[in-house]
Amino acid sequence: MEKKGSVRTIMWVALLVAVPGALVMLWVEGRLGPRRNLRERNRLRKERTPLKLPLVEPKIVINKGKRRLTLYASGAVVRTYRIGLGSRPTGDKEREGDGRTPEGKFYITNKNPRSRYTLSLGLSYPSTEDAARGLRDGLITQAQHDAIVRAIEEKQIPPWGTALGGEIFIHGSGSASDWTLGCIALEDDDIAELFDAVPTKTTVIIEP
Repeated sequence: MEKKGSVRTIMWVALLVAVPGALVMLWVEGRLGPRRNLRERNRLRKERTPLKLPLVEPKIVINKGKRRLTLYASGAVVRTYRIGLGSRPTGDKEREGDGRTPEGKFYITNKNPRSRYTLSLGLSYPSTEDAARGLRDGLITQAQHDAIVRAIEEKQIPPWGTALGGEIFIHGSGSASDWTLGCIALEDDDIAELFDAVPTKTTVIIEP
């Protein structure tokens, strides 16, 4: 009995020593893991080859499900960036305030170097398809529909003040989560590179 008791005591002592140590390690990893990942991403950004500007026939394809923005030039991939989306990332945008990132084919309407989110590229939402849906569902008037269609035909900024919503941008301030009101968010270094790489009227395709 004495020997069994001694073995049991040793086992408990070993557990009391090991468990706190393991918990400390888990805490350290939890605290430092994201920082290590961030340092690694920053290192990779610094090591990537600079883009050769101006890009020939640039195009942006955004895949919401993969949280990825791909930049093309002459049909070839030249950059891939991680992105964050709207607070309700699944599904197409339907109206103002729904927290969704739109889907479809758009173009860059304008570039804002003084954005509150570092830098921003405006998108041509609502599109003609959005306008048709909005008119059908009674969200906008015929006059609002026609104004959206006319702006898209002229490659201008469509009306952003209707019930369909607007002011959808690709901007900076972080891609770690889906935190925007419907925009596409990048890391600041990434939006800085993208901002310089693409002109207005560049095609932007947003996939589910």
